[in-house]
Amino acid sequence: MAGKLAVDQRHHFLRDLVVPEPARFEPDQITQEVMALVDREFPRHPGNLDGFAWPVTREQALLALERFVEERLPCFGPWQDAIWPGQPWLWHAHISAAMNLKLIEPREVVARAERAWREGRVPLPSAEGFIRQVLGWREYVRGVYWTSMPGLLESNALNAQAPLPGFYWTGDTPMACLSDAIGQTLRLGYAHHIQRLMVTGLFALLLGVRPREVHEWYLAIYVDAVEWVELPNTAGMSQYADGGVITSKPYIASGKYIERMSAGQYCAQCRYRPGVSQGPEACPFTTLYWDFLLEHRERFANHQRIGAQVRNLSRLSQQQADAIRAQAAALRAELEQTGGYTP
Repeated sequence: MAGKLAVDQRHHFLRDLVVPEPARFEPDQITQEVMALVDREFPRHPGNLDGFAWPVTREQALLALERFVEERLPCFGPWQDAIWPGQPWLWHAHISAAMNLKLIEPREVVARAERAWREGRVPLPSAEGFIRQVLGWREYVRGVYWTSMPGLLESNALNAQAPLPGFYWTGDTPMACLSDAIGQTLRLGYAHHIQRLMVTGLFALLLGVRPREVHEWYLAIYVDAVEWVELPNTAGMSQYADGGVITSKPYIASGKYIERMSAGQYCAQCRYRPGVSQGPEACPFTTLYWDFLLEHRERFANHQRIGAQVRNLSRLSQQQADAIRAQAAALRAELEQTGGYTP
């Protein structure tokens, strides 16, 4: 009942939301020349240049930061993990590309958010949540990269060997949440952290995709992808390929998580049911979630953080477990036929 209430509250809030538009910039002459070059030299590559409006100068980056702090940071704390169809930006900052290109510095970004809190214009949970993303996680990831390379690039602790499904390059999948996240990515070169970690990344983890292929997709597809920040997030946090160096547990969840984070909006428009793990209506996330637990049962049986999830396997009869394994195997075989991307 508590879970349903939380979903209902999220739905009522998000249903009528009006999210302030982030700062978007018309491409200048140099940017237009680069876009024309890309269009000419790589016409068959996935993606779309039409929506390019990212900051490319320091002045634009500072304006993007200011607009975020003034208009969206106040709601960032409670809603940073929300996902919603047709709302790619929500309350996120959209300054990671500018930071990674050194148009603005992490120190000034943190200082600007802190000042807004001290002036009483931003609640503490929002300021703290954002600062923790920049000062805590981003700088932590920088250290992990420089102390873990080059081994991190080839890490594969779970021995994942499946190829990346071809729909990652097209968005052509009946799974509504994946179709939306990938389609948005191809249009904008952007998806926020929950879409990356708990939609595209989660599916690849549960499916057992080779971590290096997942890394190469993220590196190729996102505007803000620079290897030192992208690789530890993908190989470590998203795919658990490092065996727990960056995070102590694999971030796994069933389709019910996506239903909860989107207030059921994706699931309502999808042919699959998030609570079903077997049969024609089974959500692939849910089937693969239980299959993941079955596959790695011994490894995580006594794990302090996900041991309870493993113990939930006792709810399954042998017949149910066998049916889940069979359905997961059939799904993998089907997706392997789709192939990858060849320019």
